[in-house]
Amino acid sequence: MFSRDFKTNGVEHLTTYLRCYKMGQLVDVKGNGAFQKGMPHKSYHGKTGRVFNVTPHALGVVVNKRVRGRIFAKRINVRIEHVHPSKCRDDHIARVKHNDTIRRECKKAGKPVPCLKRRPAGPRPAHYVNVTRNTPTFLTPIPYQFVV
Repeated sequence: MFSRDFKTNGVEHLTTYLRCYKMGQLVDVKGNGAFQKGMPHKSYHGKTGRVFNVTPHALGVVVNKRVRGRIFAKRINVRIEHVHPSKCRDDHIARVKHNDTIRRECKKAGKPVPCLKRRPAGPRPAHYVNVTRNTPTFLTPIPYQFVV
């Protein structure tokens, strides 16, 4: 679980230590086997949480933990080596920026703003299948034959 991937052993990259974390930022907790200090428990490995405390070498992260049927918000302290910025909100932020640009362009042109909500794909329209070009294939099971 905490073992390093192939060809990723050795000294940790400087970006791990030079990265800035802010309160409220979403991070992924991923235990790094090369560093035992400040390592999270295995139950938090792979979880996404929100930063509530920043110290020189570690972060305080609020993570949801499922205990039997309930979900508790646990506060854990994890060193920077075991934390990565989460990419879970990238699609949401890109969609919000795109919607804002469309809204601004419509406002400049004086047009009404279209509905920018995501819509599920509706049912496909009705159509006829031409049997002369697409000959139907009949699927029948092969009869059992005992081969010696």
